[in-house]
Amino acid sequence: MKVLMINGSPRVKGNSARLLDEATKIFAEENVEVVRFDIGTKAIHGCIACGNCGKTGKCVFDDGVNELAAELADADGLIIASPVYFASANGALICLLDRLFMSPCDKRMKVGAAFAVARRAGTVSTFDEINKYFTISQMPVVSGRYWNNGFGRAPGEIEGDIEGVQNARFVARNMLFLMRAIALGKEKYGLPPAETVTRTNFIN
Repeated sequence: MKVLMINGSPRVKGNSARLLDEATKIFAEENVEVVRFDIGTKAIHGCIACGNCGKTGKCVFDDGVNELAAELADADGLIIASPVYFASANGALICLLDRLFMSPCDKRMKVGAAFAVARRAGTVSTFDEINKYFTISQMPVVSGRYWNNGFGRAPGEIEGDIEGVQNARFVARNMLFLMRAIALGKEKYGLPPAETVTRTNFIN
């Protein structure tokens, strides 16, 4: 089993990272490989809808997203953590996710989970925003025992959110169960049959 983690915060040791750390402990106990990418202050380019990734399998921008796509292709699960900016995820993270999820690697039945961390509010809308990347990609979404929120402003303040930190462990254990169950299902039944997507819009 392998889990890819993406920390969308510019603070590589901030509160968003703390939830990933807590989940990592659970995976370590079960010998699950964890590959982690911290955005930090990296310059992540937004998607320009050029279609190159669909033609060549790679994005035209060489800023780490191609390497992440390769890691995702080999992973069983993906956890994305983000601080909340204006009731939304970090802009650099959204740029990364737009391009990562546009990449042609098969994401079906890879398990996804999101963590959103805020000083006060906006976690629910951010949690929902990140989960939409999973649900448009045929990825089962992992639940905890509450929405996957964490609260804290300065690095370390999230330690006071005992329930939020605990929920990261619930999410990790549930993710592990789902990854194992899907692996057994794929072994016995294979992936669900794929169809060519028919794309429409509101005009035709």
